[in-house]
Order: sequence, then structure tokens, then C-alpha cells
Amino acid sequence: MGLFWLIGRLILGIYFLMTGFNHLKNYQGMKQACEQKNLPLPGACASLSGLILIIGGLTILTGMFVGIGVLLLVIFLIIAATTFHNYWVFEDPMQKMGEQTQFMKNIALAAALLMLLQIQDWSWTL
Repeated sequence: MGLFWLIGRLILGIYFLMTGFNHLKNYQGMKQACEQKNLPLPGACASLSGLILIIGGLTILTGMFVGIGVLLLVIFLIIAATTFHNYWVFEDPMQKMGEQTQFMKNIALAAALLMLLQIQDWSWTL
């Protein structure tokens, strides 16, 4: 693969790692957010989301079990988009716009990740 592929892979993997660590570091806030969205087992949801993000980031960085990691990330992103960033339920235009932006970001990341499943060579060579 080329240099841009390697740089993009590094950035994407680190993005998911950092996001996952932030979910775990801000566990109480994530748990409260899960409670506000009426998700079952909010503590488990908060922990699981961080772990999925970390595992997904590691699979992208290491090139090991990428298919599993990417599919976990896609499932997580779609669930997060539709449960946390359900912009269509908000009345306030600013809140609606912010949630719509997050919704679209998650859907776009899920789409890009699905395209990564077509990559056959995950080595770090140029």
C-alpha cells in the first residue's frame, strides 16, 4: 500500500483508540448519558462502548482480526448514531443541528469502515 494509506490507517486507528480511552476515562458521564437515553444496563453500555472503540482501533493499527474489529465499530457507530444522536427528536434548532452533525459523522465513519473490509493487505509496508 502507499504512504497515504499508512498515514490514514494510523490516524484512524489512533482516533478510535483515543475515543475509546475517553469513554472509559469519563465513565460516569458516559453512564449518565446512557441512563438519559434509557439504555439497558447503562454502566455496561458505557464500558462496552469504550472497549469496542479500543479493540476496533487496535485491529486497524495492528492489522490483526481487522474484519471483526471493523464490524464491531460499524455496529457501534450505527447504534450510537440512532440512539445517542437521534436529532429528529429535538426541538431546539441548535441542539438538533449539533446532534445531526454527530449522527452524520457516525454514519460516514461506518460507511468508510465498511469500505475498509475490501482491503486484503494490512501490512505496514509501502
